[in-house]
Amino acid sequence: MQKKINKVQTLLDAIPHIKKFSNKTIVIKYGGSAQTSPELQEKFAEDIVLLSLVGIKPVIVHGGGSRISELLDQLNIQSEFVDGHRVTSKETMRVVEMVLSGEINKNITSLLNHHGSKAIGISGKDSSIIKAKPKDNGKFGYTGVVTDINAQMLNNLLDQGFIPVIAPIADSAEPNHPGFNINADVAASKIASALNAQKVLFLTDIVGVLNKDKKLLTSLDKEEVEDYKKDGTIAGGMIPKVDSCIEAIHSGVNKAHIIDGRVEHSILLELFTSDGVGTQFLRRDNPNNGIDMQRLINNDM
Repeated sequence: MQKKINKVQTLLDAIPHIKKFSNKTIVIKYGGSAQTSPELQEKFAEDIVLLSLVGIKPVIVHGGGSRISELLDQLNIQSEFVDGHRVTSKETMRVVEMVLSGEINKNITSLLNHHGSKAIGISGKDSSIIKAKPKDNGKFGYTGVVTDINAQMLNNLLDQGFIPVIAPIADSAEPNHPGFNINADVAASKIASALNAQKVLFLTDIVGVLNKDKKLLTSLDKEEVEDYKKDGTIAGGMIPKVDSCIEAIHSGVNKAHIIDGRVEHSILLELFTSDGVGTQFLRRDNPNNGIDMQRLINNDM
């Protein structure tokens, strides 16, 4: 009987959080081990179904870097990265679109629909949902910088009850252009900002942002992030993630989070518990933060 009572109490504890996020848009960048483990894929799908059932509007932006690299190696096409961003040749671009818009996007969409969601898989090229131009004047090849997000199209899908599953391939202003490869973290941040999302969650392969002692930093703002980048605590592939989080919270998104996609139901743990998981990014001057003081205390312990 006590176990049953505990289950009911867990549901009751989640009610304030469910009320807070009901009818709000939550953008989720889906990547890392959560995307490649069959067991975690199932848990992810269950989480998304539950969010929809309680009135939350999820938008999924997925990556696929490991699968792209795997296929490029099989095709003997060399990969190159600079500060966590892929340099995209024309050959690479064809593989990127094939993997992201084809294989991964449709697998995620099918999985969500199988679990009862009303998911629709799209590319950033569809209805020019994502528009871009060459990054650093072409220094990164067909890697792009986002110039515009078609928020109206995405809101139309959300209003009709669809869950958009978006491959981060951007359209170009030029006709017959192969398009641009967009870092999925950046795409998620831009989409969240355009939709004025309540939150953007980045599922990844680590517990969150760690300090030099490998201790989790539970809460960060812009100034702290810049300090950690300067001393090398935040480096490499983590840079685009934290930069995307900071840009989002300074562009209309209430909070951004980096959470561990290897943990079952990490999305629900972040959204529906007071302590949350991972690292949250916030503006200290934002009155709508509802800052969890325990997280701030944990940072100083």
